[in-house]
Amino acid sequence: MRESPDRLLPLDALHRRLGARMVLFAGYQMPIQYDGIIAEHLWTRAHAGLFDVSHMGQLLVPTAEAALLETLLPGDIIGLGVGVLRYSLLLNAAGGILDDLMVTRRAGDLYLVVNGAVKDADVAVLRDAGVTVDRRDDWALLALQGPTAVTVLEALVPGVAALRFMRAAGFAWQGHDLWISRSGYTGEDGFEISVPAAAADALATALLADAEVKPIGLGARDSLRLEAGLPLYGHDLDPATTPVMAGLAFAISKRRKLERGFPGAERVMDELFNGAARRRVGLAVAGKLPAREGAAVFVGDTAVGVVTSGGFAPSLEAPIAMAYVDTAHAADGTALTIEVRGRRLDATVVPMPFKPKNYVREGAVA
Repeated sequence: MRESPDRLLPLDALHRRLGARMVLFAGYQMPIQYDGIIAEHLWTRAHAGLFDVSHMGQLLVPTAEAALLETLLPGDIIGLGVGVLRYSLLLNAAGGILDDLMVTRRAGDLYLVVNGAVKDADVAVLRDAGVTVDRRDDWALLALQGPTAVTVLEALVPGVAALRFMRAAGFAWQGHDLWISRSGYTGEDGFEISVPAAAADALATALLADAEVKPIGLGARDSLRLEAGLPLYGHDLDPATTPVMAGLAFAISKRRKLERGFPGAERVMDELFNGAARRRVGLAVAGKLPAREGAAVFVGDTAVGVVTSGGFAPSLEAPIAMAYVDTAHAADGTALTIEVRGRRLDATVVPMPFKPKNYVREGAVA
């Protein structure tokens, strides 16, 4: 496919210098791997991996429009403290998920990070509702993830070690403004760094100069988030799936449960109290053959669900999967089978995350 010049990431030249294998993803040419998915996955679990996530949308909304934004999301945006992140969901009128996103209240605005594949649609939904949206298309977004990420970043940007999970603040590096959150989507401790696109190559190069840091591609990003039990929009989340089905009811804030007023509130609250017809579950798959997205899930000869994410888990040295199954078959320990290449693989419903998360939460000893 011919590359579109306006869909190249700010770090495109760096990825190619580093020998990345590039693929088209979310409309961008992006690195899928450098040294191999398993090597990059295990490096991130033990050291620090640098991810380019600049394809994601970075949006600014005036703080005064927090109440208006709440008409589209089930989270408590009005009560969000300065420098605090909240995971939330953009919902349609039926309570289906249009996107999952992060919202941070800053001193003068609300900062949203949305998925790259649907960012244009998200902006349209927000603007149709009357929300004022300023797109930060001239900013890049890097993610530094792994147990040594804090040491590496603190050496370049003093003060970031004081942040805790789901907290963010403004910093500066070589005269450039940065917005840094202690967050990510790998299950590891780490940071997401918003940086002006013009300074992104220099910052990434400075991070990669540390022997603890290696560049990591999309392939390992996917296996890391799968081990962490984190759903991916477009695969595990879509407009037909509600927060309760997805196991994301925690994104519905206490006040919003009482006041409601978010899209699809009646249906979502009914599912919260009475249960949904299907649920997202984790599956441990017997043998070595991975079950990929779209594989049918059975009880006996009856199809009861479908795999939405699956693959080999390098940390566990075993295949794992996420699937949506009928609620009657969603309890931990339930024995199921998955059809892969004409064979039935034994699988068992297990709790997620598959691998414990490694976040540095508020109140933790530094």
